[in-house]
Amino acid sequence: MASSSHFLCSHASYNHKPHFNSFTNATLPQFSSFKPHGSSSFPKKIQSSTIRATASDSTTGRKQLEVVYDFENKLNKLADEVDREAGISRLTLFSPCKINVFLRITGKRADGFHDLASLFHVISLGDKIKFSLSPSKSTDRLSTNVPGVPLDERNLIIKALNLFRKKTGIDNHFWIHLDKKVPTGAGLGGGSSNAATALWAANQFSGCVASEKDLQEWSGEIGSDIPFFFSHGAAYCTGRGEVVEDISPLVPLDLPMVLIKPQEACPTGEVYKRVRVDQTSQIDPLVLLEKISKSGISQDVCVNDLEPPAFEVVPSLKRLKQRIAAAGRGQYDAVFMSGSGSTIVGVGSPDPPQFVYDDDEYKNVFLSEAKFITRSAGQWYSEPLSTDDESISFEKHVE
Repeated sequence: MASSSHFLCSHASYNHKPHFNSFTNATLPQFSSFKPHGSSSFPKKIQSSTIRATASDSTTGRKQLEVVYDFENKLNKLADEVDREAGISRLTLFSPCKINVFLRITGKRADGFHDLASLFHVISLGDKIKFSLSPSKSTDRLSTNVPGVPLDERNLIIKALNLFRKKTGIDNHFWIHLDKKVPTGAGLGGGSSNAATALWAANQFSGCVASEKDLQEWSGEIGSDIPFFFSHGAAYCTGRGEVVEDISPLVPLDLPMVLIKPQEACPTGEVYKRVRVDQTSQIDPLVLLEKISKSGISQDVCVNDLEPPAFEVVPSLKRLKQRIAAAGRGQYDAVFMSGSGSTIVGVGSPDPPQFVYDDDEYKNVFLSEAKFITRSAGQWYSEPLSTDDESISFEKHVE
């Protein structure tokens, strides 16, 4: 279709023709919802079809003339013409989170940060973010479905949009709605993913003036984990996490896992303050990579040097991990904490151990099953259809 030329750099999945009310019995369509300055709400096909006018000889009854007016063809041509003239005005994107299959702390830097070496992988749990162009030339407006999420410049989405405007000089502002499913303070990189998704979206609205490499490099200015999401889904990350080496997935993408996060969050800064480099694992991270590539995920390769300090910050987290590992023997290939916590991951089964349901201590934990996912070059991440209702929380809201 001619309008596809607008989406060569986004490949995003969304309807992009203004909606016309359906019509029957040869009535004319209603144009009240037609939006000439945005092409995001056209349906792919107009549902109605034609008007037929027939003239007959009154004496013989024979049909003399039939005129057919094809509304579907006419309106789809109009939609294509609008698409050619106008850029996108609305965009909905999936914003997936990540886990760290292993995370080694390899040193303390002069700038106060720690050097790390980690196998990051995107998983199928994620948020949805809706972006609309705002008429404002000075303000972004952010809303969300959960309490406690900052809606101002403290939010990484707003920081990312400010960064894009600073780098490109393009003054687009947005209305954004964040449909949040990824818990905060979980070690899953939910906020970092939101920032990367916002940068990707801003670039789409601007006609893809920046390359993916540009977006990846810029994003490191506002967060160490953000550049990873511009990989294709699996990467070996070093430095503060911002040095991203894209790699082919080392594990089957259909390998199931369960995520279990208690109510308590692990503030990343507090966890890193308690890191003692001389007490971390001494195994070479490249050896861990090699083992995973040869033999897959097992308990001995899922090393996380942030577990001991995280267990100091949230003492109950150590017991939760131990109970999951004990209850899940034979069920999970590995049980480990992701990032700086407080999510515990059980790889090998999508089902949590029964005690999580039975014990009052865990009645408010966040649970979700997930799988590994990747993205293709030039496309953003897509939400797997099978994960729409996988996320389970025993509270009304994600934390």
